[in-house]
Amino acid sequence: MGNENAKSILCFGDSLTWGHNPDGVRHPYAHRWTGVLEATLGRDKVRIIEEGLGGRTTVFDDNSGPSNLNGAHLLPTLLGSHQPLDAVIIMLGTNDLKNHVCGNVQAIARGVGRLVQIVQTFAWWGDYATPEIILVSPPHCVKANDPVMRGIFDGAIEKSRHLSSEIRRVAGERNVHFFDAASVATASPIDGVHLNAASTRAIGEALAPLVADILDL
Repeated sequence: MGNENAKSILCFGDSLTWGHNPDGVRHPYAHRWTGVLEATLGRDKVRIIEEGLGGRTTVFDDNSGPSNLNGAHLLPTLLGSHQPLDAVIIMLGTNDLKNHVCGNVQAIARGVGRLVQIVQTFAWWGDYATPEIILVSPPHCVKANDPVMRGIFDGAIEKSRHLSSEIRRVAGERNVHFFDAASVATASPIDGVHLNAASTRAIGEALAPLVADILDL
């Protein structure tokens, strides 16, 4: 039975949060950074709400898939359905690097800032407080062995290396927390974007002390 006093944490992201394995399957929950974060902090202390979707962007439309990939469209609904929340962790930006989506680091940072604004200005029910916000800049893209992925993410390798500084800047401007996932995780050369089990676990392990400090666990 879960602890009714456990802190609720919404993890809002793309396939890196969903757990896409570059080998072509989905990482089990215990290996995904969300599951590792929950296990490390303790399931009696936190409840992770995993909201990852492959292809999700910050604020840009991409109609190439079956789902609504625009994060700004769905985030308010998730905030409403999962409230009250103690923290929201946002790790997005990789899909925005695609040239047909955005391809501009400064514009991506503005998209991340808009997501923060959505959380900070949401009409929380009753006395529910605005949750803490943690922005996570995603791991850098690397050269892909897959020619299709190389084409989709053409030019993204260099741009991805500048994304963390832009997201850090947004975090400072919005007075929210920041973590650089590239400091602990590396994308797989299989597809140049997704993470093997060791890297996705590393993100959860590294986030745990930051979240524990923020939520006073």
